[in-house]
Amino acid sequence: MLSFDIRALEAQAASVEGELPGDDPIWEEGDPRPETAIDVTGRLSAAGPSRFYFSGRLQGSVAGECRRCLADVSAEVDVATHMIFAEAGVEGTDDESDAFVIDPGATSLDMRPAVREEWLLAAPAFPLCRPDCKGLCPRCGADLNAGACDCPPTSDARWDALRKHAPPA
Repeated sequence: MLSFDIRALEAQAASVEGELPGDDPIWEEGDPRPETAIDVTGRLSAAGPSRFYFSGRLQGSVAGECRRCLADVSAEVDVATHMIFAEAGVEGTDDESDAFVIDPGATSLDMRPAVREEWLLAAPAFPLCRPDCKGLCPRCGADLNAGACDCPPTSDARWDALRKHAPPA
């Protein structure tokens, strides 16, 4: 559960143990969605009038394509996070604030949009299948991790002048 009664939070902190599934409507087109539900754990407490503070952890895995060879890849995400929630108009909630805005007069605090945003920041934008991935041949598209392709080596004519003066290898 990632929704909390604001009145209860003002009286007592809440332990957060919830999940945000990959098929939740909060996700938008193009988001790096989690393979399985994101585990959200931590503590949510009042931090002054109309302000709340979450300290906890997001854990899950994200699926994608290797940026070099396009192989399917999975990356683990495990990040500590701290979030401030505050009503609009409360001191410190201007456009440049890092606080997540709660509608004035709201009776519940929905953490899902904030968890989504923190996930987007933590999930790797350009995953690699392995650090030494060689990628694909730019000519024939062969996976160079499986071995060299049959394409002839290319050379850039702009380097020819330097090659003429280079010492023999």
